[in-house]
Amino acid sequence: MSNSISEDELIAVCGKIGKILLTSGAETARVESTVEYIGRAAHFEITCHATITALFVGVKNQTKTHLVKARLGDFNLQKVDEINTTSRKFVTGKIDFTTLEEKIDQIDRKVIDFNWPLKILGAGMVSVAPMLLFKATWADLSLAFFVGIIGYLIAVWAGKHIMTPYVAAGCGGFIIGFLAALLETLSIATSAGNIIVSALMPLVPGVAITNSFREIIDRNTISGLVRAVDAIIIAGSIGAGVVIGMSLCSMITGIIGG
Repeated sequence: MSNSISEDELIAVCGKIGKILLTSGAETARVESTVEYIGRAAHFEITCHATITALFVGVKNQTKTHLVKARLGDFNLQKVDEINTTSRKFVTGKIDFTTLEEKIDQIDRKVIDFNWPLKILGAGMVSVAPMLLFKATWADLSLAFFVGIIGYLIAVWAGKHIMTPYVAAGCGGFIIGFLAALLETLSIATSAGNIIVSALMPLVPGVAITNSFREIIDRNTISGLVRAVDAIIIAGSIGAGVVIGMSLCSMITGIIGG
């Protein structure tokens, strides 16, 4: 690997790599190790310290430090995988630094997402899986499929139109709680509770919870606690939405029935 790479170029690229990883849901230990491996491959002793909201990159024994601010974003594990694959190619000498820069820019600009039919089907299938554990009726199982899809779509819609954090998950929980309670009240469903637990699965921040435990186990306590608190707030907003939805359904049906 040629050592014609300047410190500024390397630090800038490492900062961009770290920011993409952080905002895509990678744990801080992965961010730090990826950046440091790239530095060693370029024959620089790069030091990196990552937190959940900031990344510090510098060259050992140098006063210059590059600070990159980051915010908690949506999880995009495909971007994490592409960054890992590209960095490994650079470390093993399969690509040069110029190619690395180009590929990182491409990954940064790329919008990696699944098409809507696949996302809707996925939300429905995830909503059905827990019903198998409950040994639910076929009617409840099929209802959970559709309620989960509706709750997921409402959460996505709310996320695009409501800027306040955590409200989108609460909106999804509200719709799921309301629909499940309504279906049970109308004697269409057997158990509203089973449907709610199952249909909430697409909204549950499972990756965030898993990563928070990994961070804490790796002794990155601050980042782990921040992720855990974020996941708990999301779970709390979902639960509050469910309670409000069920209460509203009971109130409406009580008024109509009365």
